[in-house]
Amino acid sequence: MRVAIIGGGTIATLFIEHINRGDLGEAKVVAVVGRSDTSRGKPLASEHGIAYVTTLEELLAQRPEVVVEAASHEAVREFGVALLEKGIALIVLSGGALCDDALRAKLENAAMTSGAMLYVPSGGICGLDALKTMCIAGVEEVSIAVTKPPAAWKGIAYVEQQGFNLEGLTQPLTLFDGSARDGVPLFPANVNIAAVLSMAGVGFDRTRLKVVADPSLTLNTHYITLRGKTGNVSIKLESVASPDNPKTSWLACYSALAALKYAKSPVRYGT
Repeated sequence: MRVAIIGGGTIATLFIEHINRGDLGEAKVVAVVGRSDTSRGKPLASEHGIAYVTTLEELLAQRPEVVVEAASHEAVREFGVALLEKGIALIVLSGGALCDDALRAKLENAAMTSGAMLYVPSGGICGLDALKTMCIAGVEEVSIAVTKPPAAWKGIAYVEQQGFNLEGLTQPLTLFDGSARDGVPLFPANVNIAAVLSMAGVGFDRTRLKVVADPSLTLNTHYITLRGKTGNVSIKLESVASPDNPKTSWLACYSALAALKYAKSPVRYGT
């Protein structure tokens, strides 16, 4: 399986390390995609003898079978539809980009027309199998509270515009409480899990999102509540943050690896 990775950060490094060890069978990284010649993906690619590219044409020349997007919402917009139209499977980690209904429709149509797989992994949460099952019978409530230490919310435009003071917090501070539709775009690198929950379930408008900075936490902690005709589900996840990026959990990083591992497997357990 010929794999290309858009992005040169923690997830790209993780992929290359595991694939080089043979943990994903016959997979091979054939390209790392970056924005420019100064992007951090370039030295990463050079270190491992992998082609480094910055354009769609250069990427296609490497003949990838699967492309893993691990960069940004902008990368999904720039490469997603074109790759799917070419019949290349796409694993999207910046799921929040699909809050844009028009973009999501284009991606889905391209996948259905070409037969290429569009896969948005569960990321840093669990319970999507139960949610999808419950939705068939009927769901009344889907909510998620994304709570992280204050450091995880620094440098976000919305947080700074609202004047939230994250320094010296002594108690939890709610940064957002509303629909996933309104909240996901405000935190493009932090709440992709809420986007995945929305798409797997009742949509962005009916999924409730609460975003909290909690100084008592050392782990990224998420609370998911599902209520429907088949029963109720309450989930609490405590995730270790990526050592290189407090905005991302280790579970989300490894979810991407699991997605690739089973991308072409004829045998799957669970959904």
